[in-house]
Amino acid sequence: MVLQVQNSIYETKTQEIAKQLLAATQENRSFFSALRDQMRWDDKLLAWAMSNPGLRVQLFRFIDTLPALHSKSEVAAHLQEYLGDESVELPAALKGMLNFASPDSMPGQVAATTVGTAVETLAHKYISGENIQQVIKTVEKLRKEKMAFTIDLLGEAVITEAEAQSYLDRYLELMQQLVTASKNWPHIPAIDEADGEMLPKVQVSVKLTAFYSQFDPLDADGSEAKVSDRIRILLRRAKELGAAVHFDMEQYAYKDITLTILKKLLLEEEFRQRTDIGITLQAYLRDSAADAKDMIAWLKQRGYPLTIRLVKGAYWDQETIKAAQKHWPQPVYNDKVATDANFEAITQLLLENHQYVYAAIGSHNVRSHSRAIAIAQSLKVPRRSFELQVLYGMGDKLAKALADQGYRVRVYCPYGELLPGMAYLIRRLLENTANSSFLRQNLENKPIEELIAPPVVDLSHAEAQRRREESAKFVGAADSDFAQEGRRRVCQEAFRAVRQQLGRIYLPLINGEYVQTDTVIDSVNPSQVSEVVGKVGLVSVAQAEEAMEAAKAAFPGWRNTPVKQRADILRKAADLMEQRRAELSAWIVLEVGKPVKEADAEVSEAIDFCRYYAAEMERLDQGVVYDLAGETNRYIYQPRGIVVVISPWNFPLAIACGMTVAALVAGNCTLLKPAETSSVITAKLTEILVAAGIPKGVFQYVPGKGSQVGAYLVNHADTHVIAFTGSQEVGCRIYSEASILKPGQRHMKRVIAEMGGKNAIIVDESADLDQAVAGVVQSAFGYSGQKCSACSRVIVLQPIYETFVQRLVEATKSLNVGEAELPSTQVGPVIDGNAQGRIREYIEQGKQEAKLALELPSPSQGYFVGPVIFSDVPANAIIAQQEIFGPVLAIIPVADFQTALAVANGTNYALTGGLYSRTPSHIQQAQNEFEVGNLYINRNITGAIVARQPFGGFKLSGVGSKAGGPDYLLQFLEPRTITENIQRQGFAPIEGAE
Repeated sequence: MVLQVQNSIYETKTQEIAKQLLAATQENRSFFSALRDQMRWDDKLLAWAMSNPGLRVQLFRFIDTLPALHSKSEVAAHLQEYLGDESVELPAALKGMLNFASPDSMPGQVAATTVGTAVETLAHKYISGENIQQVIKTVEKLRKEKMAFTIDLLGEAVITEAEAQSYLDRYLELMQQLVTASKNWPHIPAIDEADGEMLPKVQVSVKLTAFYSQFDPLDADGSEAKVSDRIRILLRRAKELGAAVHFDMEQYAYKDITLTILKKLLLEEEFRQRTDIGITLQAYLRDSAADAKDMIAWLKQRGYPLTIRLVKGAYWDQETIKAAQKHWPQPVYNDKVATDANFEAITQLLLENHQYVYAAIGSHNVRSHSRAIAIAQSLKVPRRSFELQVLYGMGDKLAKALADQGYRVRVYCPYGELLPGMAYLIRRLLENTANSSFLRQNLENKPIEELIAPPVVDLSHAEAQRRREESAKFVGAADSDFAQEGRRRVCQEAFRAVRQQLGRIYLPLINGEYVQTDTVIDSVNPSQVSEVVGKVGLVSVAQAEEAMEAAKAAFPGWRNTPVKQRADILRKAADLMEQRRAELSAWIVLEVGKPVKEADAEVSEAIDFCRYYAAEMERLDQGVVYDLAGETNRYIYQPRGIVVVISPWNFPLAIACGMTVAALVAGNCTLLKPAETSSVITAKLTEILVAAGIPKGVFQYVPGKGSQVGAYLVNHADTHVIAFTGSQEVGCRIYSEASILKPGQRHMKRVIAEMGGKNAIIVDESADLDQAVAGVVQSAFGYSGQKCSACSRVIVLQPIYETFVQRLVEATKSLNVGEAELPSTQVGPVIDGNAQGRIREYIEQGKQEAKLALELPSPSQGYFVGPVIFSDVPANAIIAQQEIFGPVLAIIPVADFQTALAVANGTNYALTGGLYSRTPSHIQQAQNEFEVGNLYINRNITGAIVARQPFGGFKLSGVGSKAGGPDYLLQFLEPRTITENIQRQGFAPIEGAE
């Protein structure tokens, strides 16, 4: 009852204050007046974007591209490409401006100048300056209006350690210059003091992720050590200068580790008594209220208050998209009302604990500020414990109204050049033009009652956005979210458990029994070659024949097993893998040297193969009906027979599992011969399939020498299908041998072969270089370049070539090379000594053919090869033509986009390829002409996901349908048509007759 009365008092005051503030900002509500045609071009662009969703998307894409364009002709061409699309409904003024024949024409130049100037003007509305001198002028104007400030240095991606150090240095310089300038500023009691305490005139806002280029929650300890060193330097200097520091919050993945690092650091003796430091919380996050309570409890323990800046959050689209792609729960509220309600609840929580925390309420919503003021007044919150914040350019009238009423107002002022500021600008434009935006609703003259109505929603029942796949039969497995401490702990425990099992013997499974062998080999950890992961028994040719006979005997029963029963065994196997996810990941890391995140993703892929192929086989089992009067026609499938699966070591669980379970669910009996270097992992897969209920003889695990056992099974007269992933040399030999009819063979063998690639990424002059450099580094050096989809060539257009090479080299230098098990490792070992030797030979070859741009050192205890980059590589060089299968990257300069495509297509392979471009015509041309099975645009080229990016190539990259796609199972099936004449003496059943 008391709470209801209190809330009623708060609401009454909120309404009164909100009406006063809206009255003070009323002149701002003329934005959509009849004077539209008298607006400046920057205002017109925003107005058009608000009224036309299609134009909004294309316009913002153009604005995102604009900083990369270096001439008016390029601007005009891109303007026409983005906005000239027939699907975009253009206002007459804009349509007329785009009506030019050539980007080089005078009308084209005028259009480029007009729109370019408008976007710059727009940017300057939200960015407080391009250099420190401009920023100082801006903040001096703010101070004259009795407003404080905080300065944020723009820049979205720190991808090199040089950039991380530069970020720190630039902030040290920024604080120095601001403090020097502040000595000439007059004292303004409203913002420079509170309750008898002098407040810092200078405040800067920083991002933790920018202090370390490899910031990663998986490597929580390593990230903390690197970041904390730089934060200490910043905080010490800030204290010397008398400046305040506020820590911004970014993507959800970094939230927990950010809070952990700051809480630990600010309990250190040197910093514990500091009260000139702040931390941000985002109200659109579902767990932000819990975080706020946790922060308050921690501040009580600390004994000295800090500022908590409460904001709604600026990454909503990014968070929802990432969660959907990763199959993770949505971290954000999916409607604005819920966010607003949560914001008000946390505002109240902070103000009720004002003796422990200074609340900084950041919003452009009049109601949100009014609610905070109402609570603060009711609780008599001291002035020092409460301030209101707005973003530069987005709440000017509101800020002035608040300042005029005597509240301490702080304006968040980003500064920097247009290029790094463009992502910030796009976020601001998205906020300004969103249908649910308070600013937009205010500008559109929505009734005041609607604008300041309380957000009514039960936060405990605010549902997460449903995934589109939930209504489908197949839903992909979610990778582990290592931002969660609990998930990291499970991973560490799995390594401890697996290490207890190292060195055990793994025997072949033949006809349901594990059998002894004459030959046993050691499978070793490529990160520590002295460490034996397991001992593997290799079958003899005679034992391979026993396995074949057992498969033949089991085939009739398995063929006649109902599809639903076969599919359920696969689903059971998937469930078992999910239960053993961390353990299986640990085995992959230790046996083949794959870093932890990539090993975890491989387990997801194996699970997906099981569930997807189960659903696909049930679909195919329905067949197709082609009935007509008097006749039934059924198109159905039956299994082919015996399938020999020869799996690789680089995806030892996922590819082995995918090929195997596809064959099994289709009703074939299957023999799995894995690569020798990854036979322990396939032994674990065998355990799972057996536990899931695969009958004796239907599946058999037959590790053996490829040159003996593999060749014997390939050439066996009873083999119907060979599913192979590996080298081009071996794949071509299998294809050749399988074509020869053997004595007693009464069928043609089907070969499914994936044989690698020489994959290229094209980077054109309009590319987002932050995105391109990060994507190339991941694609080239993830798993030490040992993915068949890995990038081994980058084809770069001349205008950006030098800049790209420089940033790529610096980004690669910043990678951590080390044991795969370490959470800090991005580049682990290669698979064995033979691979290491072969890769080193290619590196020496490259030194004869091109310029060595980078060769990173590597540890000596395992099979390591540090990343190597060659620049100025001729398109026909050996290192640009032959598959190296290691961390070696060739950068090829080209003059134009057509040449880039020709170079990309100029190898024997056609597996994967990539393009980084913001030019629509280049994107379309690549879709039409880039000869690859999987083309990735503006993202990395590795990490294909089942039923999302079915995987496979052509030319000499392979033969067969794409794995994880709707055609794959057809390769393991024989189609049949059954026709029956159902007439008897001139009559036939009539469907639907009574």
